[in-house]
Amino acid sequence: MRITSSAVSLNVTDPTASAEFLKRHYGFTEDMAADGFVSLSRPDAGFNVIFLRTGLATFKPDSAKGHADGLLLAFVVDDIDAEYERVQAEGVAITTPIETEEWGERYFQTADPNGVVIQLVQWMTD
Repeated sequence: MRITSSAVSLNVTDPTASAEFLKRHYGFTEDMAADGFVSLSRPDAGFNVIFLRTGLATFKPDSAKGHADGLLLAFVVDDIDAEYERVQAEGVAITTPIETEEWGERYFQTADPNGVVIQLVQWMTD
């Protein structure tokens, strides 16, 4: 098997609102869109983020028709403190203030208009 690309698909009430949030605050670009569907990418992310409107008839299996809950999108960055300041300056609500875990993960979290948690992370090393 050869994987040629990767994506994560998230079911949300308003795909356009989530897409606009990632475009405006996290530098993603829109690759394609249709009614109830938006696909976004960044050349450095390694995968596409796809937002699908909940309840689309095309969802299979039926168990996939619910809302994206209990997950987060995590992006590793080079300068977490600069990103924290940038996101705050843009007026994005911080849902988890910046902190550093004992194992070296320094991170903060925001949430898009549909409640999808976006976490920026920097791994701190000695």
